[in-house]
Amino acid sequence: QVQLVESGGGLVQAGGSLRLSCTASGRAVTTLTMGWFRHSPGKEREFVTVINRSGGTTDYADSVKGRFTISRSLAGNTVYLQMNSLKPEDTAIYYCAARTSLSTRYYTAPDDFDYWGQGTQVTVSS
Repeated sequence: QVQLVESGGGLVQAGGSLRLSCTASGRAVTTLTMGWFRHSPGKEREFVTVINRSGGTTDYADSVKGRFTISRSLAGNTVYLQMNSLKPEDTAIYYCAARTSLSTRYYTAPDDFDYWGQGTQVTVSS
């Protein structure tokens, strides 16, 4: 079993920055594909970004490219989401997700992930 605990959400003005953290327990992040998704009212859960088990491949939704960066700390078994130049449309509950991986392939669909954190609210005011 993998447990994921997120932190770092909050209220920020448009143009500001936030960093979300997701700490995994139960397995090392080097055995996991890990991603961030977000969910806002009236919309389906949306892919934001992913990092594969080797850490060598990342992917981003077009809406966040150039503004968001995913990274990880092996020592802390933690994945980070650095969010810059935030916009009101980035307001959502952000979820960390993980799946065990035997390859370096990455995944972007919510159904591909087996483990989810509790979510953390990000609110961007205009």
